[in-house]
Amino acid sequence: MTTLVRNGSPDRDRHGQNGGLRWIHWLLAAALVLQPLLLPAQQEVRLPDLGGASEVLSPAEARTFPNDFRNFMRAQGVLIEDQIVESYFTDMGYQLVMHSSGRSRDFHFHVLRIPGINAFAAPAGVVALNGGLILAADSADEVAGVLAHEIAHVTQNHLVRGMQEAQRVSLPLMLATLGLVMAGAAAGGMDGETATGLLMTGQGLAAQSQINYTRQNETEADRIGIQLMARAGYDPTGMADFFNTLNRWSRSMGSGPPEYLRTHPMTVNRVAEARDRAERMPRQRREDQRFDLVQARLRVLMANHPGEAIEYFQTQLENEPRNEAAVRYGLAMALIQARQTQRAEQHVAWLIRHDEEDQLFRLQLGELLMAQGRIDEGLDEFARLHDAYGQSSLVAMSYASALLRSEDSDNAARAVGILERQMRRNPDDPRISEMLARAANLAGNPVRAAEAVAANYYQRGGLPQAIEQLQRVLQRNDLDYYDRARISARLDQLRVERMRTMTDRGDRPG
Repeated sequence: MTTLVRNGSPDRDRHGQNGGLRWIHWLLAAALVLQPLLLPAQQEVRLPDLGGASEVLSPAEARTFPNDFRNFMRAQGVLIEDQIVESYFTDMGYQLVMHSSGRSRDFHFHVLRIPGINAFAAPAGVVALNGGLILAADSADEVAGVLAHEIAHVTQNHLVRGMQEAQRVSLPLMLATLGLVMAGAAAGGMDGETATGLLMTGQGLAAQSQINYTRQNETEADRIGIQLMARAGYDPTGMADFFNTLNRWSRSMGSGPPEYLRTHPMTVNRVAEARDRAERMPRQRREDQRFDLVQARLRVLMANHPGEAIEYFQTQLENEPRNEAAVRYGLAMALIQARQTQRAEQHVAWLIRHDEEDQLFRLQLGELLMAQGRIDEGLDEFARLHDAYGQSSLVAMSYASALLRSEDSDNAARAVGILERQMRRNPDDPRISEMLARAANLAGNPVRAAEAVAANYYQRGGLPQAIEQLQRVLQRNDLDYYDRARISARLDQLRVERMRTMTDRGDRPG
């Protein structure tokens, strides 16, 4: 986790006092917005009404917060880093965003390895879905309803409205608050009463009254979210359907009505109002053939061990599932993870017969071949996909990953070319620079590897480290004219950005 420090001391506000202490009460209250993460999944279910946050950070902090958030969640072990799952929900999010008033903003969508049913929005366009929420949903429309609601909280600046008397929130303290929440989620031993008492200490109650999401905000987020769903081609009744799914899910788990419904009876009216609005919206339903497959994939990733997922999908398969392809896809993935590749082979073969052109099925075939040690056959499968769908980031990254697993320098050189093209298309993705550094090093190109390391530092908010890395590269004696010119130009850009960042924060150079 990146910690912002000025001249060896914590970030301080313009009055010379520690900014973190100044806003500690607000952040304790903000943690209440994330409180459901503290509660064991079996104890209660929360409706996805956590609201959003907007420009509550300084410009410099807002630039680094999305990567800081991602890095922090990765360090806690709760970030789902799967290209298929991530790309699906990022695409869903942007399908909704492009029809909103925030279409010019940057959004960052994440799926968290947390079984509790929840979702939240954070500063700088960060929106997160718990994996448990996705697994509880019956359709893509239901998840789209949750995302649309959170996007609406962001675009309507609901958090900012509730903080009119506040100024800025310290980024390190915000991340520290997330740390408290995530630690509780990981431990799973803190009950709701204890967590509430801790987070509402002192003036936290007063701060909560300032930022509490009112019924008006929730209604507005529902109304705008339903509009976004209809415009993006999702069934606008999905939002209300998900509320009903929560009720059915909680009853089947024996936990009774969700806590939110017990303490906020007005939410019952909210469901009826959401359905009434949705039924008055024009419908232009989009065909989504991917949700069940992605949900099955996420179930494997969320399982404590492959055997747990194998048992689940085997049971589903025996009971004539609604989508047999999705069940077999998840079962094959779990079997590959468990190194039961012979059993997996029959399901992958079924999938290919079912639809031999499906990208996910062909990618799974490549993964199976690689897992069986049939490296050349697996790489040939990935290469055919890349030739056919070279513009797909999913296919390109899967092919590059397979090339690296072969541990061959020639294959690594091919991966470098693929990853460099991906870097140009996605310059802020640290996973690409990580893979590029590995590929360049394996291909015997230490200069390109060092540049990729510098890019990774920069993407993760380590501007000084990126500058230091490039300075070291320039000291090499084996740089040709073009390498030196390229690296020097990038170093000049980073130095200018560092000066601008220091000016934004009021620091003095040196």
